[in-house]
Amino acid sequence: MASLEVKIGNLLLKNPVTTASGTFGYGIEYMDFMDISRLGGIIVKGTTIQPREGNPYPRMAETPAGMLNAVGLQNKGAAYFAEHIYPNIKDIDTNMIVNVSGSSVETYVECAETIDALEKIPAIELNISCPNVKQGGMAFGVTCSGAAEVVRAVRKVYGKTLIVKLSPNVTDITEIARAVEAEGADAVSMINTMLGMAVDVEKRKPILSTVTGGLSGPCVKPVAVRMVWQTSKAVKIPIIGLGGISNWQDAVEFMLAGASAIQIGTYNFIDPTVSLKVIDGINEYCDRYGFKSVTELTGALEVGA
Repeated sequence: MASLEVKIGNLLLKNPVTTASGTFGYGIEYMDFMDISRLGGIIVKGTTIQPREGNPYPRMAETPAGMLNAVGLQNKGAAYFAEHIYPNIKDIDTNMIVNVSGSSVETYVECAETIDALEKIPAIELNISCPNVKQGGMAFGVTCSGAAEVVRAVRKVYGKTLIVKLSPNVTDITEIARAVEAEGADAVSMINTMLGMAVDVEKRKPILSTVTGGLSGPCVKPVAVRMVWQTSKAVKIPIIGLGGISNWQDAVEFMLAGASAIQIGTYNFIDPTVSLKVIDGINEYCDRYGFKSVTELTGALEVGA
């Protein structure tokens, strides 16, 4: 049987399958459906230093082969997380990773410091790519200078594994990846949602209150796989691939293209146990082709004759 262990910075994952922020709550919401300790990691919902109400409703819309969301990082703030949520998740036998966001460099730093103090949170995912907030978020992730500035500041105060979540809404994602690698990112996760829009033709109005929102689901997968493949040629740090993964074949596709691990997002809403099926599928694939370790899949894509 192949080893499924994967290393991301100093973070050891028991397997490469993790769940994407905003699609899996804090993990405890899924305990009735599955053994969440089997996961390689859980990236909990986006956390900011101040509480956020999120955007006005309607803020979700179904689209062909995907969905639009404009939730807007609704959460009760980092202090509430530390006091009320952390005690309930700290002893779950998997890597609990906090997705950290902010509206300025200072608020990113402050939130990272708050999470850094929590002993059993071994990593953060720095969200510089959310398209659903007016200040901060994606504004930092679409330029090399903005991305570098945030990562540099957070790296100074955060000593554990630092994953940076990249936006696909850029001309060249490899430039952003190189910029955050140079400032000390241990890994990148990619891609976040793509900017999209839906219109109610009867009312002649946008469906979302924010007009535009983040597109996710199977429709974005080919773009995500392409970006992972390009970025794997540009940086030396590990890549965590996400975007439209709904089965083990999708996960293997990302890994062959260059990802060391993957995240499952939108499909959690359709099948709460999909991540366990993906773990089993990857395991069977490795056994079938004689891979001793799942790490051998990373970048094993054969291009050309």
